[in-house]
Amino acid sequence: MKDDFQLQLKLFVNYLRTEKSLSENTISAYQFDLEKFITFCENEKKIYSPEKITDHTINSFLQFLYNSENKINEKFSSKSVSRIISSLKSFFKYLESEKLILLNPSVNIETPRTSRLLPEVLSVEETDILLSKPDVSNKLGLRDKALLETIYASGLRVSEAINMKISDLYAEEGFIRVIGKGSKERIVPVGKTALKFINKYLNESRISLKNAKSSDYLFLNFRGSKLSRMGILKILKKYCLEAGIKREIHPHTLRHSFATHLLQGGADIRIIQEMLGHSDISTTQIYTHIDKNYLIEIHKTFHPRA
Repeated sequence: MKDDFQLQLKLFVNYLRTEKSLSENTISAYQFDLEKFITFCENEKKIYSPEKITDHTINSFLQFLYNSENKINEKFSSKSVSRIISSLKSFFKYLESEKLILLNPSVNIETPRTSRLLPEVLSVEETDILLSKPDVSNKLGLRDKALLETIYASGLRVSEAINMKISDLYAEEGFIRVIGKGSKERIVPVGKTALKFINKYLNESRISLKNAKSSDYLFLNFRGSKLSRMGILKILKKYCLEAGIKREIHPHTLRHSFATHLLQGGADIRIIQEMLGHSDISTTQIYTHIDKNYLIEIHKTFHPRA
């Protein structure tokens, strides 16, 4: 039946949402990958049911992705293919566990090795210059200052900054409550500088930005709604330009810089893992490989025979 695939996909998405409690962004990524696979199966192989899929079908699909002349006119990197394979493995594992298929065709599919790119980070000096650029004498400049200081002070993801609420702020205790990936909650220190500008923003800017749409969200746009990802990206790019930073910088760069600067300052990697909200220490360990020049300088300065 032609509806089999779509029905199983709906069940899988519902499972990710209700049982696994994954974020909507993660669920959308799974759905995007699987719909691409389903389209291939139906259009290229005339297969309309998951139980008809074999490892040969999946390998044909992967070859299709690698081929730059394929009909969807896309060429996929090893990293993209790895993500798609992960989505397929999760999907078929779910179908097998629910006894919707007899055999899992993805068991023997190997994930390609991918080189792990080190994230872009700002130096402490670049960060200082960047954070000095917002004009705190106007309401949007003050908001931008509070926003950027908070992201850097607490190592927030963009989604976490967007969805941060006033009720998540514990100013007297010096921390914020963050709702991260998979709705996991963590408590993160925020620091005196960020708190200073958050309070100033609350008293002088947000009060004039808020309206009926604002709810309890902390950082608002000029329409009174919560900021968007694109809004934060535009804010950051504006101040990078003013700071003379010509590299490609994204909001996540501030999070990477937060972790790197803590590590350079001597913080324990497991403490950094906790503050970043990483479930696996291996994700945090990438920061130990970032600044080799810094490590060389430390060696030169402190080793007696450097």
